[in-house]
Amino acid sequence: MRIGELAAATGSTPRLLRYYEQQGLLRPTRCPNGYREYGDHLVAKVQRIRELIAVGMPTALILQVLPCFEDDDTIYQVTPSAEVLERLLEHRERLDAKLGCIQESRDAIDVYLHRVGGIVV
Repeated sequence: MRIGELAAATGSTPRLLRYYEQQGLLRPTRCPNGYREYGDHLVAKVQRIRELIAVGMPTALILQVLPCFEDDDTIYQVTPSAEVLERLLEHRERLDAKLGCIQESRDAIDVYLHRVGGIVV
């Protein structure tokens, strides 16, 4: 498929897909005319990249952990460096902190909804 088709299939943009390519996250094949050709398997890969970016993971770290994932969420056995493991643990701690803030905000909204509208969620 072409870049526009992949963009449409993933809710992305061609510009963003080119950025992923520049970062080494995607490696489309090139046709003789120079056009990028994207395999169907890249739909799941782009979605995984977008999920990881959405939770704040930097593309440099995504590049290091992305090979661990297959389209069906199977994790392949790899031996990551100590640096990668440390960066993942740090990122996980940041996610835990964000989850705590989100839960506190949600609880505050629940209290407000209950007090002003009698809504119990």
